[in-house]
Amino acid sequence: MGHTPTVRTVLDDQDITRAIRRMAHEVLERNDGAGDLVLLGIPTRGLPLARRLADAVRAIEGVDVSCGAVDPAGHRDDREPGGPTPAAPAEPPTALPVDVTDRVVVLVDDVLHTGRTVRAAMDAVSAAGRPRAIRLAVLVDRGHRELPIRADHVGKNLPSAADERVQVRLADPDGLDAVEIIRLAREAR
Repeated sequence: MGHTPTVRTVLDDQDITRAIRRMAHEVLERNDGAGDLVLLGIPTRGLPLARRLADAVRAIEGVDVSCGAVDPAGHRDDREPGGPTPAAPAEPPTALPVDVTDRVVVLVDDVLHTGRTVRAAMDAVSAAGRPRAIRLAVLVDRGHRELPIRADHVGKNLPSAADERVQVRLADPDGLDAVEIIRLAREAR
């Protein structure tokens, strides 16, 4: 007998749009405007979120913000040496739109979990230049940190069990916006 997953939607498209708009306001307030901001999405879903955050900033301030991607894969500490490398993402893994030196970089990701991906992304940014500050914006903070990392801007704090999976689905690339918690049902004994 197999496990039947239970899927619970915790954010819909309107919730996600509101969260992104609120985070854009927070980013602008913390930075005193859009000057020197660089938004860098962590592939895969952090990149479309960074683009949507940039669109929200443009709608609020009327200015374009530099937006690109940063690939943390080469900086991860949780891969086996000589182990398999992750499959190449559809987007360019690192596409810095400008020199990050003396800029305020906002890393954007879909889910903050252990903190290891964010730490690796910070290392990748630091390898490209010396930003004045690195901040973190995430759509969902689910807890279960292994490193002392916290987000500066959070769409939704979503405490979850260790055996649950938080799945973010975005119109680009998934065709719809939703945040779901997936839990495998346990077999009766």
